Amino acid sequence: MTWSLYALLAVPLIAVLATLLDGWRLARAVTMLAGLISLGLVITIAITVEHGRVLVGAGGWLRVDSLGAVFLLGTGLLYAVAGVFSVGYLAVDQAHAGFAPFAKRYYALLNLFGWSMLLVPLAADFGTLWVAVELTTIVSALLVAIDRTDAALEASWKYILIASSGLGIALLSIIVLYATGTHVLGAVYVPRFTRFLDHAGGLSHEAVALAFVLSVVGFGTKAGFVPMHTWLPDAHSEAPAPVSALLSGSLLAAAFYAILRFFQVAVATGQQSFAEHVLIVFGVISLLVASLSVIRQGNYKRLLAYSSVEHMGIIALGIGFGAPLAVAGALLHVITHASAKGLAFFSSGSLLRGYDTKQVDDITDAGRAMPVTGPMFLAAALAISGLPLSGVFRSELEIVVGGFARPQYVGVALLLVFVNLAFFGVIWHAGRMVLGQADPTLTPGATVVARERSGWMIAGMAGCLFVSIALGVHLPGDLSTLLASAGHRLAVPA
Repeated sequence: MTWSLYALLAVPLIAVLATLLDGWRLARAVTMLAGLISLGLVITIAITVEHGRVLVGAGGWLRVDSLGAVFLLGTGLLYAVAGVFSVGYLAVDQAHAGFAPFAKRYYALLNLFGWSMLLVPLAADFGTLWVAVELTTIVSALLVAIDRTDAALEASWKYILIASSGLGIALLSIIVLYATGTHVLGAVYVPRFTRFLDHAGGLSHEAVALAFVLSVVGFGTKAGFVPMHTWLPDAHSEAPAPVSALLSGSLLAAAFYAILRFFQVAVATGQQSFAEHVLIVFGVISLLVASLSVIRQGNYKRLLAYSSVEHMGIIALGIGFGAPLAVAGALLHVITHASAKGLAFFSSGSLLRGYDTKQVDDITDAGRAMPVTGPMFLAAALAISGLPLSGVFRSELEIVVGGFARPQYVGVALLLVFVNLAFFGVIWHAGRMVLGQADPTLTPGATVVARERSGWMIAGMAGCLFVSIALGVHLPGDLSTLLASAGHRLAVPA
């Protein structure tokens, strides 16, 4: 099955080259095909490694186990759906001058972005992992600024400066870990994950603890942890909707995956309790700030961005609680959050195309004006808020139950308070947008005639809605086995 690793990296790159060969219609078709093929390959890899098998390729430079496969699933899902949704999203501007070169540039960068995020869970060592995460920064920054508006350019530069600063700290964490590894691995070696786990007994506990804290601060900047999250609302709100979905549902998770590799080393060296407490602290702070920020947002894309900060805090708490059920719930949350937040950003993009505004107060009665997008956006709000029958509800319930089993009563109590606070904020804003009745006396003659703009956008939203509900109603046995195996790798990394 090693061929699947090469194919997974080759398909998006071939799509990038194909987008540069001919017109934008070829680029559009190739992007959709590349995304769907990549999703199929990701599922194949996940099934292969679900029972603990490890796939290794390229002379040991590529490696994927059950933990990496979980994050591949989230990225593969959103990459595929984003390709479909982008067809309709870009078609709205098809009549504009300069559309063809813009579309080719967009599709090329979208495929390159997908490739870079797929590379992150395939990296076999900390050095390659850091390079892959840095690549995601460069490519995604170009996508954030692709509209070339003043706001988009400002958001892109802010993103580059803050994320690069964070990744500088992440690089320092790798240097610290490498330095302590020289005592048992020699002066020159490749910092493979497995080498640190196999020689964990010879590593300095203090150095490993320091490296872990630096990794949480460094990679946590990309993951959206408070207080390093300040780039996130601007970038998510200014990027095209498909890019926002990938940023929220996949990019943040990819950065958190890097933290989990340091977490494994910390556990192997006897620093599990310390590492868990660090994650709990960052998780609680992120939940607190995000839940309060959601309530006061007037821009619905920024609202969804702060919701992403909230959900990264939830995942951090799930891992921090340490109970097997909570860890499995946190890993499941990576996938359920990807599907729910993908639906949220895709439907927000459809609303933007219909109403031509990002302001909550400027959108009312969307359920009637856009009879598919309006209910989809409301369903997304309910899903990311963790209502029953959504996958997010299942994963959050597992985290809460696991937290009580540990027991982590204070952490669980704070989780429940802040999640419910964010729930009321999201539902209040989404309910006004979809169900609120327009008052023509406030802006006479200025009513926007909103309508559904493309069946491709509806198809993309429907795909995410299906996955979100399906995971809430029934958890497939193969996925349950994969999550259990991934959780075991975190608990017993050696």
